[in-house]
Amino acid sequence: MALNALDNAYCAYRRKLPHWRLEGGVYFLTWRLREHQLEMNTIERDLIVSILLHFHGIRYRLHAYVVMNDHIHVIVEPLPVYELKSITHSWKSFSANQLQRKFNRKGSIWQEESFDRIIRDESEYWAKAKYIHDNPFIRWPEINEYIWVGFPQWDVGLEARQK
Repeated sequence: MALNALDNAYCAYRRKLPHWRLEGGVYFLTWRLREHQLEMNTIERDLIVSILLHFHGIRYRLHAYVVMNDHIHVIVEPLPVYELKSITHSWKSFSANQLQRKFNRKGSIWQEESFDRIIRDESEYWAKAKYIHDNPFIRWPEINEYIWVGFPQWDVGLEARQK
């Protein structure tokens, strides 16, 4: 269904970046560490994964995620009555608090703004899922596995779905 046919189902707003919202939408979302922050170590990445998974199936369906050393990508579907901006805010604020308390990080952790995009169709969905899956292997071609990438909403792995 084209967005122009959904006049009452979507809305848009702007902070520094534009944000489009569609009732029942699935989103690609990304955010990164502030420039002055050191890259996340393995234990910090474990913490971020646990925070992303915490309300999966309760407030949102987390389709895919990758926690890199300096940024995060997710595909997420807010469940009814939950808004993407409140989900994003809880991820960023709780993880920032935990990184400051447990790992003695100072100052703002995440850049203020996040990038989000409504996934418009199945083709775009699979392109974003592949991007998430491949992200660590593009950055570090020498690695064979990366444990901070996941697809919790799927019954079958990415490789099987692409065949």
